[in-house]
Amino acid sequence: MKVKSFENLTVWQEAHKLTLEVYKLTAKFPGSEKYGVVSQLRRCSSSVPANIAEGFGQATTRELLRCLQIARGELEETRYFVLLSRDLGYVATQDCENVGRHCDSIGRLINALGSSLKRRLGPGLESPVTNH
Repeated sequence: MKVKSFENLTVWQEAHKLTLEVYKLTAKFPGSEKYGVVSQLRRCSSSVPANIAEGFGQATTRELLRCLQIARGELEETRYFVLLSRDLGYVATQDCENVGRHCDSIGRLINALGSSLKRRLGPGLESPVTNH
């Protein structure tokens, strides 16, 4: 089945939900963190679905794979900043654990999509994104 939009990808949908979750969590942070942890956490969490969308819009599967790798890194950065926020007392332990589980789930989806694309790509071939 051909995917017509990044919005139809489950991995993008879940990453977008994570971003919304992070925005809600950080709305309660102290004003002194507006340009610190809040900014960093919002930036890295929103970079996960943004990189998936960017990769989908690229001309090749290789570029999509590259963007998925970047998204995976941003996902781990999100995880770190939520842990930091917990340790600073801005996020409850339960919320931190919920975000961690969501990150785990998204990471598995990124890995599964990447593995599927690598199998279809084959060695040394450039494959259009629209063929995956």
